[in-house]
Amino acid sequence: MTSVTISAKDVAELRRRTGAGMLDCKKALEEAGGDMDKAVELLRARGIAKAEKRAGRSASQGVIVIELAADGTAGAMAEINCETDFVARTEDFQNMARALARHVLANAPQGIGEGTALEGQAWTGPGGGTVEEFVKASAAKTGEATTFRRWAHFARPDGVVGQYLHHNGMVGVLVELEGGDGETASQLSRDVALHIASADPLGVRPEDIPADLLDRERRIAEEQVAQEGKPEQIRSKIVEGKLRKFVAERTLLEQPFVKDDTSTVGQLVNKAGARLSVVRFARFQVGQD
Repeated sequence: MTSVTISAKDVAELRRRTGAGMLDCKKALEEAGGDMDKAVELLRARGIAKAEKRAGRSASQGVIVIELAADGTAGAMAEINCETDFVARTEDFQNMARALARHVLANAPQGIGEGTALEGQAWTGPGGGTVEEFVKASAAKTGEATTFRRWAHFARPDGVVGQYLHHNGMVGVLVELEGGDGETASQLSRDVALHIASADPLGVRPEDIPADLLDRERRIAEEQVAQEGKPEQIRSKIVEGKLRKFVAERTLLEQPFVKDDTSTVGQLVNKAGARLSVVRFARFQVGQD
């Protein structure tokens, strides 16, 4: 078997993602042949890592910006990256980011996409050209490499689009609700967006959790139960219980509401109105996938 050289950078990244010790991280990476995801799975299966932070790109800086339509039925969010936090806080960079968010609101298709998908669009702001040319011109002013990383655009004529933007501009949420408008729906959308920013769910409902992720969690649970020496006849029930717990913890409507953990987000939505429901959301964090 060919040995794999494990770098200190990889060990540090695995430790950041799992909270495990340096030696445990190094051993896991060696056993996994340098595969970061497999190493995470090994540590979690052994109970060394209790949770996993999303993979991130720690060197990335930038800002999240959000634009809402005046009537609250549409919204856009964009992540713009640069090299340093200093540039991200400058007026020129902030203005450029807001201009891109306005462009997304006016011109992007509904959904979530990469910035590259809009590069060829005609730039509707001052100067003309394309979106890509606008970003390049803005980068020339700041003196740093600048990337229009991703965007989200939601519209709901029979509902509302709400948002939450953290004070430092590093975390933003866009959430779409259907079945109602007015202040009740608007307040609910703001509360749900704030919750998403804090709790970081993977989907709105259990069926939104990706099948491959559930398969991985099942493997981890099966390995944990085997190591614990549980009787064979009850292992499957324990595994299923662990999976249900995982889904509840990572599904928006089943999570305890951050402002009142005596009720779930789903119960909060139901109390606001029988017709109201969460359609989808986008959560962007600078430097995080």
